[in-house]
Amino acid sequence: MPIPILKLLAQRIALGILLLFAVSVLIFAGTQILPGDVAQSILGQSATPVALANLRESLGLNDPAYVRYFRWLWGILHGDLGTSLTSQLDIASSIKERLWNTLFLAFWAAAVSIPLAVILGLTAVRYRNGPVDKLISGLALASTSVPEFFIGYLLVYFLAVKFQIFPGISTVYDGMPFLEKMKAIALPATALTLVVLAHMMRMTRAAILNVMQSAYIETAELKGLTAFEVIRKHALPNAIAPIINVVMLNLAFLVVGVVVVEVIFVYPGMGQYLVDHVAKRDVPVVQAVGLIFAAVYILLNMVADVAAILANPRLRHPK
Repeated sequence: MPIPILKLLAQRIALGILLLFAVSVLIFAGTQILPGDVAQSILGQSATPVALANLRESLGLNDPAYVRYFRWLWGILHGDLGTSLTSQLDIASSIKERLWNTLFLAFWAAAVSIPLAVILGLTAVRYRNGPVDKLISGLALASTSVPEFFIGYLLVYFLAVKFQIFPGISTVYDGMPFLEKMKAIALPATALTLVVLAHMMRMTRAAILNVMQSAYIETAELKGLTAFEVIRKHALPNAIAPIINVVMLNLAFLVVGVVVVEVIFVYPGMGQYLVDHVAKRDVPVVQAVGLIFAAVYILLNMVADVAAILANPRLRHPK
């Protein structure tokens, strides 16, 4: 592998680690300035001052903020996400199944939306400025303008309540038959697909149209290649870097941005877990979930940068 590529890869990895460290500081600081008292939330309003003081001491809340931060960071570096204040359960064990559920939902939404977005983008370019292009672009713009919670409620009303095709509550559990699980996630997966599909399609179309202005595209057309062959053999390979970037960004959204969709469909994933414990002011859980979401987002963005670097022929074949 050429030296310039190795240098850029090392820079991206170092930047990702530094960014994750900065995000951990922001997450910890953000949870510390939240209103309310953790000890009061656990013991209730009838707790005595002595009981509150003892609990704060046992939880280490009386220590300086920087001491608590480095203690928390040290535990994370050793695989210890802490213990939930409300349930007294190990957070890592509680998150494991919920993280798998979120990844399962995001995977099937991505499996549908990514190829469909590329196909629709290619079709829009092939028939650019025609009725097909205008129809696809119009539907994409309308879908982008509608928030995910509204799409979710529409799906629940029509497909779960009115026609009763799919369940309105997406209950999944360990050992559930695959077909039943797919039916259970049909509505949240459809909502996520509709949210990211339009954005990926529009960016795919824009990236390919930008490449279509190049001189070598005109040369390919003069050779007698069909419009589809020009797009597939010449435009798409040269537009792959920005397409990869937008795909990775939307994959990050599928994992990190599922909070609203999971709450609507009561899906037992990371988003629902986060919302439940924010309401209880369970700070260790909020910190752990927030850091995991940040790590996934940074990792996928780093993968997008690396893929874009590897897709750049000027870096693969330096002079």
